[in-house]
Parts: sequence; structure tokens; C-alpha cells
Amino acid sequence: MEPMIRIRNVSKKYRRGEIGAKTLQNEIKGWWARRRGREDPNLKIGESGAVNEPFYALEGIDLDVCPGETLGIIGRNGAGKSTLLKLICRITEPTDGVIDLYGTVTSMLEVGTGFHGEMTGRENVYLNGAILGMTRAQIDSKMDEIIAFSEIGEFIDTPVKRYSSGMYVKLAFSVAAHLDSDIIIMDEVLAVGDMAFQKKCLEKMRREAKEEGRTVLYVSHNMNTIRSLCSRCIVLDGGKILFDGDVDRAIAIYLGIEESDRRLFRFSEDYRPYDESLRKNKRLEMESLFVENPDGPWFHSTQRETLTVKMNAFVPLKRVGFRLEYWYQDGQKIGSALSGDFVDLDEGENTVQLSVDLSHLTGGQYSADLIAYQFDGEGTEDILDGVYPGVVFQIGEEFGVTTHLDWHHQYWGHVHLHDIGVMKK
Repeated sequence: MEPMIRIRNVSKKYRRGEIGAKTLQNEIKGWWARRRGREDPNLKIGESGAVNEPFYALEGIDLDVCPGETLGIIGRNGAGKSTLLKLICRITEPTDGVIDLYGTVTSMLEVGTGFHGEMTGRENVYLNGAILGMTRAQIDSKMDEIIAFSEIGEFIDTPVKRYSSGMYVKLAFSVAAHLDSDIIIMDEVLAVGDMAFQKKCLEKMRREAKEEGRTVLYVSHNMNTIRSLCSRCIVLDGGKILFDGDVDRAIAIYLGIEESDRRLFRFSEDYRPYDESLRKNKRLEMESLFVENPDGPWFHSTQRETLTVKMNAFVPLKRVGFRLEYWYQDGQKIGSALSGDFVDLDEGENTVQLSVDLSHLTGGQYSADLIAYQFDGEGTEDILDGVYPGVVFQIGEEFGVTTHLDWHHQYWGHVHLHDIGVMKK
């Protein structure tokens, strides 16, 4: 199959530090210095005056993306994800290499890009559509569908400067999703929207790729959405492609599961893709999880595992509970397990041990999100912190110990049901 996107030996080079003059006079001085083969006096690399060395945001990238593929792009902050998308969208040019596109492109790289604050939502739909190559007749034919999908119909004739960031995303995504483009590019924009809208957007992109043959490139720090949407995934690290292939293996590499100590999980900001509200009212931060079993994280379904979680409480906390939300390797959610007891946390460093029963899970690879919570006075769950995922593990079953037949989970699901009790009266 011929690719929709072909990237060959692409690199993008920048220079660190302050580059360029702040006045016309200094700009002329810099130009004159360069003409005479001398160093530009406007180059400044921090307080230390370090040597002006080039910095490669991307280096030697080779990539083909075919029609109908949904490609996830993951990596730490600064790995080069956004730079790669900007090169594909022609926002900036590569220093070296070639990028060939064989179709029209729709992109959402930042919230509200292409919106004019003084114009209404409806007017911005026309503006965005025109920027992305649609005629007025094409926009008119899709206007009702765009408004309905965005869920902001009652505000469509309100200036967008009065929109929340979530409303921006809903309208912008709705416009992008309803254009007749061959390639859709998304850069973490859905992290702003609510969970219900995220789910609807992911289903829309999945359907566009499968039924319409559109190519989707999706950047996110939310591994659950990557796992749910993407058929293939690449891991960027230091401007290079570290891995290209299976989604679950890519996520494992990204989260550091294949490091020498596979039992330890350290929770950076990448593990918290949608906790903006928690950062504003920060009370608890889970720092790490350690699997006590020396064979971890490869378990047998007959085992009960102990997980040690280290955390930092910014205020004293009473009656804190923990929840594990299990996901299978194909992105299906299995269910939740709640801690039977609550603990009180002192201000500062705390260590909690969680005892986990895995006897109901069939063989396969799983991840489990870890959430710490309290209940308020009305019995509503108040989330203190959440890491996604908190642990990734493999289950190997011991047949003949807990069951009398091989468990083909592709037919029967991922959960062992309890045996039926039989008693003769």
C-alpha cells in the first residue's frame, strides 16, 4: 500500500540561547558582522556564555504512514513530538530531509488556533473552514452537523473570547473532524475537554480511519487514549525514533517498564495527563510504586501481590482510600478494585502498602490506573491524585490449580467467574 505520509532522513536543527537583535541598530550590526565573516554579536547563550552549539529537535527521522492507519506518537516532554507535527503540517521546514504528503491535511496543534476572539463561533467555523480549504457551500452543508457535534449550539453566535478552553476544543475539533481531508493531525488537544467529549472524539477519529480510510496522527500523554485509538505507535526520545510498532510494547517502553528494575514505577507528570484541577489544589502526590514480589511484574493468577506506594501529603489527610482500575492490553476496561480500609496520612512523606488479589484475571498483559481519594461529607468521591497507569503487569495462569479447562480469553473475556457451588440434598 502506498503511504499517505513519507518521511526520509528528516532533521530539524535549532540553536540554543538568545538569537537575534532587539533593535534595528543591533540587527544591522549583526548583519554586517556576518558579511565580514565574524561572529554575530547578537548571539547570547545564557549567563555562562556557553559555546553556541546546534540543538537537534529531530534527527534522522524515517517514517511511512499508510491510509487508514491511526499512528500514536508518544515520548517525554522535549522528545520532538510537536516539532514533528509542525514539520508535517508545513508550519516550519526541516533542516535536512524530505516530507511528502499525498493528501489534504487537517490539524489541531494548539487550543484555539485560527480562532478570532471577537468573532462568533459560527463565524469562526467559516474562518477555520476557509483556512483549511473548504468552500462556503461545503461549510454550509456541514454547519448543522458541526454545531451538533460540538455540543455548544446555544453559544454558537457568542464571541469565542467568552468561551472556556473546553468550548474552544469542542468547536475546533468539530470543525476539523467534519472536513473532507485525508490526514488528521491532533496534538494533545483533547486533554482539555471533558471525558464524555473525549470518548466521542476518539470514536469519531476511529470511525474516520476505519470506514473512510483517513490517516490519523495523534500525540498524547494519556496512554489509555493511545491504547484505545491507535493501531500503531512510535516512541520518540531525544529527537529520534526509539520504537515503531505494537502499541502496548511502545507504551511499556515509554513508561520505562523495560528498564533493568521492572518492579519500580516512578510517577512523573507524564503519568498525570488530565489533572489540571488537582494541580491547582494540590494536596497529595504519589511519587512511586514498588512491586514487592521479586518476580514482578510477571505474576500468576493464584498470587496475591503487595504494592508499596510512596507519596507526599501537602496537608494532613484523613480516611484516604485507593482504587485500581484494570485495563486489558487491547484497551478494554476490566473493572475497579477498591481498598477495603482507609488510612490517615501525615503531612510530608508517607508509605502505604496495597494488597492486591489477582485471582479473577485471566492470562495476558494488563495495566492498572491508581487513584487516591477521600469521600466528602455527602459521600461523593473527592480525588486527591491519580496516575495513569500506576502499574503494568503480566498474568500467567496455572491451569489445573484454579480451573479445569484452558481459558481462551478471546472468547470468554478477561475475568474468571467464581465456580458454581454444587450440593446434593
